[in-house]
Amino acid sequence: MGQEIHAAIYQDADFQRFRKRLSAETELLGRLINSRACSEAEPVAGFEIEAWLLDDYMRPAPMNQDYLHSFAHPMAGPELAKFNIELNTPPLALTGEVFSRMHQDLQNTWQQAEQHARQLDLHLLAIGTLPTLQQSDLHLGNMSDMNRYRALNQQILRCRGRPIVLDICGHEHLKIEHHDVMLEAATTSFQLHIQCPLSIAHHVYNAAIIASAAMVALAANAPFLFGKDLWAETRIPLFEQAIATGGYAGAADGPLHRVSFGSDFARHSILECFVENQQHFPVLLPEYFDDAPEAFQHLRLHNGTIWRWNRPLVGFDADGTPHIRIEHRTPAAGPTVLDMIANAAFYYGLVKNLADERQAGGAELSFAQAKDNFYQAARHGLDSHVVWFGEHKLRLAVLIEQELVPRAVQGLQALGICTADCENYLDVIRQRLANQQTGSHWQRRFIKENPGEFAELTRVYLQRQRSEEAVAGWGI
Repeated sequence: MGQEIHAAIYQDADFQRFRKRLSAETELLGRLINSRACSEAEPVAGFEIEAWLLDDYMRPAPMNQDYLHSFAHPMAGPELAKFNIELNTPPLALTGEVFSRMHQDLQNTWQQAEQHARQLDLHLLAIGTLPTLQQSDLHLGNMSDMNRYRALNQQILRCRGRPIVLDICGHEHLKIEHHDVMLEAATTSFQLHIQCPLSIAHHVYNAAIIASAAMVALAANAPFLFGKDLWAETRIPLFEQAIATGGYAGAADGPLHRVSFGSDFARHSILECFVENQQHFPVLLPEYFDDAPEAFQHLRLHNGTIWRWNRPLVGFDADGTPHIRIEHRTPAAGPTVLDMIANAAFYYGLVKNLADERQAGGAELSFAQAKDNFYQAARHGLDSHVVWFGEHKLRLAVLIEQELVPRAVQGLQALGICTADCENYLDVIRQRLANQQTGSHWQRRFIKENPGEFAELTRVYLQRQRSEEAVAGWGI
């Protein structure tokens, strides 16, 4: 959920001052982009994983403050809820043996984090939604002790003016009311970043949008919430409804929501997303920074309170040159480190291929169709039917197997990824398709054979996760 802030309560003057700085920084970014003053460095990849702390009963353990204090790892940090943490790995150039290196980095960090959890009689779990989670766990007493979260809660509820209503129709129907933003803590993801040259950033952004349907289905790992079987990837409607507030002039129920698939492709420049942020979304966290406008502190903080499933970010190269990253937020966390690295390899290869084709004037799909494909895939997973290039409709699993995996291979080759990495990690994807078993499929199979046994589901899932065997091969 982003950087910490100093204040938890704001006055009208704070909002006015922030809007002025935000406007100035957005104009500055526009000038830098239009004058080609942003980084053209070769692609760099990185990611973050949100994970759960559990007790021996497989229930959420709200102990991230003690855990993080004693762990003291530079790549670990808090999340919204006290029973969640975030793990990061260092960014790496997207070429050569990058996925083997990512795998080793993440495996080492994960093993250290898990070993530390065991020293505190805790368990560490990567999954999209926790099967044992209860709505009563999601209260402000379990919110991490950070001003950012308190202020976000206050401002989102102020914008809404009414309780949050969660209404998800899937295999079953869940409808509840909630009175704070803690529902968002029920969603844990594997977020992929790609720093890309400014000149192609909008093509990469658009390619990520087109790739989202395949990604959300392949990585689906969140069928259950509060004992209900909902979507293949229930995180998607849950996060969208948990922070359901929109744009200006009472448009909370209008077309622009703070958590969404976005409003369109970037037609000419990635700047369009940042202009939309400034013009259409009210400020939630009007923190004031003394930094020069070139640090983009206000623009970056504001952008961090608008959660597109594909989100452009501003960062900086080592020499201080501003750069553009695209953050891809659709995959669930888990089921294993191997599965997540395989998802990353598929994503980076596919996006490279689609971006190159978009740049050449191909890969034509309307934004409305890409959006519909995404929600169909989130709801029905690999069994969904999508419309692809040429307006033909087909089952998503078939599209991925016959066209998108080969596209990912071509993309990885174009990036200069070594043959062994390309084959080893995409084979994990191929096996998942052949066995028709994502994390979501496996969880549903387990509950079908063991009705209502969500604690046992979580315990067996944890054992399988520790085995490091890809989810395609998991038995019940």
